[in-house]
Amino acid sequence: MKPGLPLIRHYLQFKDFRAEEYAYLFERAAIIKKRFKNYEKYTPLVDRTLAMIFEKASTRTRVSFEAGMYQMGGSVVHLTTGDSQLGRAEPVEDSARVISRMVDIVMIRTYEQSKLEAFAAHSRVPVINGLTNEYHPCQILADLYTYIEHRGSIAGKVVAWVGDGNNMAHTWLQAAEILGFTVHISTPSGYEVNLEVAGLRDASSFKVFDNPMDACRDADLVTTDVWTSMGFESENEARRAAFADWCVDAEMMAAAKPDALFMHCLPAHRGEEVSAEVIDGPQSVVWDEAENRMHVQKALMEYLLLGRIG
Repeated sequence: MKPGLPLIRHYLQFKDFRAEEYAYLFERAAIIKKRFKNYEKYTPLVDRTLAMIFEKASTRTRVSFEAGMYQMGGSVVHLTTGDSQLGRAEPVEDSARVISRMVDIVMIRTYEQSKLEAFAAHSRVPVINGLTNEYHPCQILADLYTYIEHRGSIAGKVVAWVGDGNNMAHTWLQAAEILGFTVHISTPSGYEVNLEVAGLRDASSFKVFDNPMDACRDADLVTTDVWTSMGFESENEARRAAFADWCVDAEMMAAAKPDALFMHCLPAHRGEEVSAEVIDGPQSVVWDEAENRMHVQKALMEYLLLGRIG
C-alpha cells in the first residue's frame, strides 16, 4: 500500500459492513438496476480488472460478476481450480501477492474461509467472498435487496430459515443482527447452525424451532437452500432422510403471513427442499433474487473501488 492511499476494504463476510453502508449499497443497487433496465450506459469501472477465482463452480456467481463487471466498463479474468489451485500449486499468500499486482479487485469462491482470509491479508486490492463453506454474503445482499424492492424495509420483520444450518444460515444470522430483523431457524437434528461461526454478539435476533412449521408461522419471508451443499455430496442419502420434513411446501407458506415472500438461492431441487407449487407459485421471487445478484454486486464493486458516489 502506497502512502496516502485509502485503506483497502474487503468483503469477506456480512458483518464486514455497517448498517449505514448497507443502506447506501441498496440505494446504489436500485440506481444501477434502473439504469440497466433503461439501457443507460454506466461505465465507472473503465480500465479496472476483476479476477474471479473459482475453486467451487457456479453458474449464477460467474455470470452475475462477469456480466456486471463488463456492464460497468471493466474487464474480467476467469480462473478455475486448474488455473489457480490456491494453496496447492503455491502458497495462497504468494498467489495473492502476484494476482493482486495485476488486477484491481478479486472475487474468490472457495471452500475454507481461512483460505479467503489468507488471500485478503496479502492482497493489495479488495477481495470479495463469492462463497465459502462458512458464509455467502453476496447472496444475502441480493436477498435483502430483493425483499426491500418488493416489500420495503426489512427492519422488524421475520425471516424463516428452513433447512441446513449452512453458510446461508450463518449469513442470515449476521444480517439480522446488523439490520434489525429476526431469523426463525429450523434445522434437522445434527444440522444446526454453528453460532460460533456466525459470530453473533447476542441471541436476541434469532429463535430456534424444532418444527419448521412453527418457524414459518407469521414470517414475512420464508427461505431455504439445497439439502446437500457442494462438497458434502457423500452425505446425500443421509441428508435426504434427515431433511424429509424440511421441504417448504404450501402448508408452510400458509403458516407465514399472507403476503410472505419465498426465496431460494438456486439451483433448486423441486420435491426436496421446496415443492414445485411454492417455487413456481405467486409468492416466489427467486428469479428477481437471482437477477439482483448482479445489481448488488455491481454496487459492491463500485463501492470497494471508488468509495461513495456523490
